[in-house]
Amino acid sequence: MLKRAARPETVGLFATCLVNTMRPRVGFAALKLLEEAGFTVEVPREQTCCGQPNYNSGDRKSAKEMALRFLELYERFDYVVVPSGSCGAMIRVHYPALFAEDDPRHERMKTLAARTYELVSFLADVAKVELAPARTAQSVTYHDACSGLRELKVKAQPRALMRQKNLEVKEMEDAEVCCGFGGLFCVKYPDVSGEMVRRKGDAIKASEAEIMATGDVGCLLNMEGALARRGERDIKALHIAELLADMTD
Repeated sequence: MLKRAARPETVGLFATCLVNTMRPRVGFAALKLLEEAGFTVEVPREQTCCGQPNYNSGDRKSAKEMALRFLELYERFDYVVVPSGSCGAMIRVHYPALFAEDDPRHERMKTLAARTYELVSFLADVAKVELAPARTAQSVTYHDACSGLRELKVKAQPRALMRQKNLEVKEMEDAEVCCGFGGLFCVKYPDVSGEMVRRKGDAIKASEAEIMATGDVGCLLNMEGALARRGERDIKALHIAELLADMTD
């Protein structure tokens, strides 16, 4: 069982576009982990994209509109939790910068940003959960997705939680190197992106782990697809939430 929070607090779970459309099980795994930690969790049905693609492509006007919509939906919660380092970083790091300091919404956005966490960081640093051992002992290699690592400092937390699960962590070479997804990067520079994920696939294979896990669905899908194309069907690709919630089948 997870260690329950001292008192019930509310969490607004932001599902993200890729979780919603490509890997819904990640959202259910995040919900399971948060509820078992003792939080009251809601998933606002009206949520939309966080605006990161717009922001990264220079469309700050649309990104700002999406940020305001996010503020309207999530300001009422004690915490906002996101099973994605990139979307979490968009909210926590970049949302406040969309508004001038003399704009009254700037402080509101700063307050919301400070209450927003990437899922694994929230479980380890805020909820301080204690996880039961996994039902099946397996080996895992972990890819440090760029935004979670560089903007949110998520590095030790997933490894600490995997150790709580009694999983064998087999570090891959260059675990901190980008897999080549990078959102719009893989669209603009497909050849460079393809070579990056090919090298990442080599590192995953060389680790001899049974599972490859990461904290961003975009990176997960990119590496899972690369492994499948090279015939590596024996390596299971999972989001860290699926792994921690024992939703690995």
